[in-house]
Amino acid sequence: MSNENSSPESMPPRVVKVGSVNVGSGHGLALIAGPCVMEPGGMTEFLARELLAICQSLGVPLIFKASFDKANRTSKSSFRGPGIEAGLDVFRSIKSETGLPVTTDVHEPGQADQIAQVVDLLQVPAFLARQTDLLEACAATGRPINVKKGQFMAPWDMAHVVAKIDSAGGSGVMLTERGTTFGYGRLVNDMRAIPWMKMTGAPVVFDATHSVQLPSAGQGVTSGEREMVPFLARSAVAAGCDAVFLEVHPEPDKALSDGPNALHLKDLEGLLKQLLAIRAALG
Repeated sequence: MSNENSSPESMPPRVVKVGSVNVGSGHGLALIAGPCVMEPGGMTEFLARELLAICQSLGVPLIFKASFDKANRTSKSSFRGPGIEAGLDVFRSIKSETGLPVTTDVHEPGQADQIAQVVDLLQVPAFLARQTDLLEACAATGRPINVKKGQFMAPWDMAHVVAKIDSAGGSGVMLTERGTTFGYGRLVNDMRAIPWMKMTGAPVVFDATHSVQLPSAGQGVTSGEREMVPFLARSAVAAGCDAVFLEVHPEPDKALSDGPNALHLKDLEGLLKQLLAIRAALG
């Protein structure tokens, strides 16, 4: 998968097991969803319960997502989250109450083992997708890994990411498309990235909310175009993604991180019904 003009060899499709959820060929559309960052006051736990109820009613497999530390905030003064110890306690509580598998970001190789003791799916942020030491540390935990394609990377370059994880003994890898940098303060999506990355054999996730970010476009914060989320999500499912990633919040305009690109909780059920209809139409 060296360049856009080559004819890459397609690898056999894989299925990645995350707790009780199977993601990949032969399985239904999965959802990875939750708030951008864990917020105080029980909001994270509330969202887990609400998301579970919606997904159960529609038969959608759910992996709950939240970050305990947003290490890549635009401004030093921005809210980062409760930290690793408190964050893992929140995940323990959510897993105990709901039975949901959970995922969160790993930013440093030294965090991988501690996080893997609680979290079912390790997520590598887009800006760290090429960090070999981090990928290998995550693979060594035995947990499956979701790697977000860097905004600076071509889809076919993710074959090298898969190879790094495989060579380190990884138990499974998924790849996430979340847009490509276009000039300053804007991301664009090339939906060809989904079939291109599926050629690696890895299940492909589409991140519909980070894809509408306007990086650093606000006053020291990242802005976004929330109204574009449904259009991109529908397009990605039509292009064959195996799962959709959505950051969801009950009051996005009050969210402590990524509010402008978060989907409103009240809009989730309707969007999921549309995505399931598109998936069914594909056969």
